[in-house]
Amino acid sequence: METKTGAGALRWILIGALAPLSWGSVYFVTLHWLPAEEPLTAAMLRSLPAGLLLLVLRRTLPSGSWWWKSVVLGLLNCSAFFVLVYVAAKLLPTSIAAMLMSLSPIAMMLIAWGLVSERPTARRLLGAAMGLLGVVLLMAASVGAIDGWGVGASVTGMAMYALGSVLGKRWSGEVDAVASSSWQLTAGGLLLLPFALALEGVPSGLPATAVLGYAYISVIATALAFVCWFSALRHLTAGQVGLLGLLNPVTGVLLGVALGSEALSGWQWLGIAVVLAGVAVGQTVARRRRPTRA
Repeated sequence: METKTGAGALRWILIGALAPLSWGSVYFVTLHWLPAEEPLTAAMLRSLPAGLLLLVLRRTLPSGSWWWKSVVLGLLNCSAFFVLVYVAAKLLPTSIAAMLMSLSPIAMMLIAWGLVSERPTARRLLGAAMGLLGVVLLMAASVGAIDGWGVGASVTGMAMYALGSVLGKRWSGEVDAVASSSWQLTAGGLLLLPFALALEGVPSGLPATAVLGYAYISVIATALAFVCWFSALRHLTAGQVGLLGLLNPVTGVLLGVALGSEALSGWQWLGIAVVLAGVAVGQTVARRRRPTRA
């Protein structure tokens, strides 16, 4: 599996960036549009329709080891992760959830070092440190009450998704990104379905805003985002792609400015600049020196 450089890498960086840009809106939509008491149903309605949509488009079923690999990825990246993110969004201020999730690039680098032999470079680690500092500056002014269960849900979800992303990269040479995304999303949704029905029942009387919210999250922030994320992982290092995830909190904050008429302080604007600089630093690759002629 070849890692792209130069113009080829830029293309996949831009494609990969579409995923966290869309994920940045999920906290806003979840907090304002979705029911607070149905985390299992919310996660299932995010995963299963997205998986079935991609399955219809790809028209390919898993074969061989991909039956169990789809279940593993579905559990890590979809069913368990979506529930934990939903719980964190309801129990934690957006600032705390964003800060904890900003640790994911470091987690992905460390896991990738062990699973796919991608040693973290100084540039990637510097970019991750700058991103974490930027997120702290960006969110520090809006810190609220901290719920221990919310912190646990956020950290666990972050670690599971980091592992699931690296496993998806390790297996990415076997199938294309659309197929693997469709299978893991469908598997994740099916794993959630019986628990959602047994514990929360059949959803009824959903307001139009909730229907639109579920549709947006499922199609844009899940189906499209997964294909972009795992396509980028096929062609870039896990460290590069993980750093793109720092665009998530930046998008969430800017969305609050655009839709919620929120004002940012100078420190918060500085935080955005530091995050973007960290992402940029982490995407660069040291040039090989040409041997000098005698």
